[in-house]
Amino acid sequence: MSLKDKVVVITGAATGIGRATAVCCARAGAKVVIADINEGGMQETVALVTQADGEVMSVLADVAREADVRRLMATAEETFDRIDVLINAAGVLQGPYVPVEEFEEATWDRVIDINLKGSFFAAKHAAAVMRRQGKGVILLIASGAGVAGGSSSVAYGSSKGGVHGLSLVLAGQLATHGIRVHAVCPGGIETPMKLSVIAREAELSGKSVDDALKTAHEHLGSPEGVGTVLAFLASDDADYVRGTVFTR
Repeated sequence: MSLKDKVVVITGAATGIGRATAVCCARAGAKVVIADINEGGMQETVALVTQADGEVMSVLADVAREADVRRLMATAEETFDRIDVLINAAGVLQGPYVPVEEFEEATWDRVIDINLKGSFFAAKHAAAVMRRQGKGVILLIASGAGVAGGSSSVAYGSSKGGVHGLSLVLAGQLATHGIRVHAVCPGGIETPMKLSVIAREAELSGKSVDDALKTAHEHLGSPEGVGTVLAFLASDDADYVRGTVFTR
């Protein structure tokens, strides 16, 4: 598998799956453009990519703001003359275990804006560049939540179901332009977001948070495992892959 000289834009790269994917893509030879609202986390990711002998630049951007996403893609194209791959890993989970009749509109809006609208903005502005090139790959991070099952959060499951639906529409719409689109649905992965939900569940049930997190560490998958899958899908070796991809 090689990503040599490919330009890969990764959102949500300050932590978790986004960070691990940036390192995996860099190791495979990609030029990596990372984006997040967490500037400190991005600096840590830049250091990790640099340690892997990768070429990386960071852009402070909120995927829920179209102007930020437009600027991100323009910066990547102006710097490297192209965008070969978009990996939209930016996402949040808020309102876990809140009953639907008590779920706040503000929480709903924030999750939908980042997870679903952010995926739309990222795909929209990356696709515009890829159309001009006649080739590209768009990988949208969905989830088993809202696709194959439920979620601890009404908004999160709904948003990820929407991301999956968006990928299905874009796959058909962009195929004739040489752009391959996948929704990727990670399983239980040890990310800060997942661990915060596990801690919250333990608190609500009166269990030990430390014990719950220890068990999670023993059973959850690693972000690097998902990053390896995403790096493969970004490569030309995955040209015959189609549709939704599930990971452990």
